[in-house]
Amino acid sequence: MATGSDRPREGLMVVQAGKPFRGKQGHTYSPAISAEAVGSKAIHLQLLEIAPGERAYAHMHAAHETAIHVLSGVSGCFWGERLEHHAIAGAGEFVYIAPSVPHLPYNRSTTEPVIAVIARTDPNEQESVVLLPELEAGVDWSKAE
Repeated sequence: MATGSDRPREGLMVVQAGKPFRGKQGHTYSPAISAEAVGSKAIHLQLLEIAPGERAYAHMHAAHETAIHVLSGVSGCFWGERLEHHAIAGAGEFVYIAPSVPHLPYNRSTTEPVIAVIARTDPNEQESVVLLPELEAGVDWSKAE
């Protein structure tokens, strides 16, 4: 995974994104910086791909902040205690999700993927994910149009 060295040299490590995996949330992630990949202690950075028409499962990241930069595509996201709010983010935009905020992201397109970079204050790839299936029945999908 590392370029030129298997170990950090004087506190720096260059890596390629890891093998894609399907996260608990339902999307495909390619981890890059994490406790598992490089031994990070307080941050996680990964690539996200949301396939055309795909949606995640309702979830939150317990006690951890999330920052997202959308590289391409347009994503929608329901968020809030009952997923009552809705936001849209497209290429070039940034999204902040506060700790423990329930959310359900999805791809608004049926033809183009959403590609994004995600940073989280949890250094682990999936540890802080808490699924919230009880919230999904109340989503007002008419807001997604």
